[in-house]
Amino acid sequence: MNIQVGDVGHIIQLAIAPVFLLTGVCTNLMVLTNRLARIIDRSRVLEDRLDVGYSDVYLNELDVLYQRSHLINSSITLSTACGLLICLVIAMLFLGDITNIALDKYIAGMFVVAMLALIGSFCYLLREIFIASASMRSHRHVRRPLK
Repeated sequence: MNIQVGDVGHIIQLAIAPVFLLTGVCTNLMVLTNRLARIIDRSRVLEDRLDVGYSDVYLNELDVLYQRSHLINSSITLSTACGLLICLVIAMLFLGDITNIALDKYIAGMFVVAMLALIGSFCYLLREIFIASASMRSHRHVRRPLK
């Protein structure tokens, strides 16, 4: 097995784009986990308030928060799957070159599945944002109007 430096350099060049994509996926995961943390913090505050006294407003807001957390969890799952698939694509680029096994169809297939997972993640995030915005607008009307 003789690996030329030029071959490795070429494979590294091919792996650069997926590595940048992986950086973007990691940034997306940070955004998602921050949103989930805020949802969890707010739900804990509401649950503490419910321990003091029953309120339909708190229960309704908790229902919205649970729905949002489910969407964010789904988005995190899909983003993580996307990141894993991108890592596998990078590994298969090197493995295919080292072993001279034709893995190009598998690499392309995994990359397409990774993109579908990322698209799904963004769709869940967008849906969660729509729900959060609608909830914010509806709570604005429930509170006392400004004088």
